[in-house]
Amino acid sequence: MTDYEYETAVDVRLRDIDFMGHVNNATYATYLEQAREEYFHDVLDVSLVDTDTVLVSLELAYAKPIEAGDDVTIAVSVNDLGTSSIPMTYEIRANGERAATAETVQVLVDSETGESRPLPSEWRTRIEQRSA
Repeated sequence: MTDYEYETAVDVRLRDIDFMGHVNNATYATYLEQAREEYFHDVLDVSLVDTDTVLVSLELAYAKPIEAGDDVTIAVSVNDLGTSSIPMTYEIRANGERAATAETVQVLVDSETGESRPLPSEWRTRIEQRSA
């Protein structure tokens, strides 16, 4: 099991529930996005809205359904930073039990050229301190 250095809670909303009575599979990606925004805010002191990052990959493995009323948390870990990329590993938990695992990669881009650009040294320092 991966050690996660950050965790945040996510509310299960009525609109998240599908006709099978559990959280729709596509909503898990939204939960990851919420956790990513919280991580950027709490660790890097920036909002994803104010950064020029793009999601370049998403991999998600489901373990068990999330039901309405479950307490949901997302654990996040960032390891092996790239020059311009932030690979993130997640565990989505329902009532403390693993409901899914995921991996994403965010890449910082130049807003004018669309090309990748290096992560700010301050971001790198904050992420590395958090995961130490």
